[in-house]
Amino acid sequence: MALKPTIYKIRIALSDLNRDYYDNLALTVAQHPSENLQRMMARILSYSLNASAELAFTKGLSSTEEPDIWARTLDDKIALWIEVGEPAPERIKKATRLAGNVKVYSFNSKSDVWWEQGRSKFAQLDAEFYRFRPEQIEALSQLVERTMDFSITLSGTSAYVSAPSGTVEVEWECLQGER
Repeated sequence: MALKPTIYKIRIALSDLNRDYYDNLALTVAQHPSENLQRMMARILSYSLNASAELAFTKGLSSTEEPDIWARTLDDKIALWIEVGEPAPERIKKATRLAGNVKVYSFNSKSDVWWEQGRSKFAQLDAEFYRFRPEQIEALSQLVERTMDFSITLSGTSAYVSAPSGTVEVEWECLQGER
């Protein structure tokens, strides 16, 4: 019998001071049985960094043909392709052919090695690469509840996340692409 995903309901009061974008998001997030809480929270943070009316979670780990998050145009083209984790250069190359904009957010302690091994191949691709600090993603995952209310303020290269159970600052660095 296949394991079923765990469903989380998340309300986010988002203040993106970098883009002058403010929104109240009501998200339903399915945590794949093989996905840990750190990856799920990195997905939620990546979503918040790129929030727009067109942005949506995909089947993610359940589909090799889709990114974790995407934005599609009215004529069903992929405007934004977002990967969370450490994808292979070939996957990002394919994404750059399919989407107008590609972003990758790495988040775990192995991302330094992944970046150094793939850096020369990634440099040839028109994609943006960002890295969250793993210990801060770990701290963010400690705030997880089945129903969550977050206030997220994005300023510079920091996300200030406040929840009833605590607050966490998550910083990211741009490895390649827009700064």
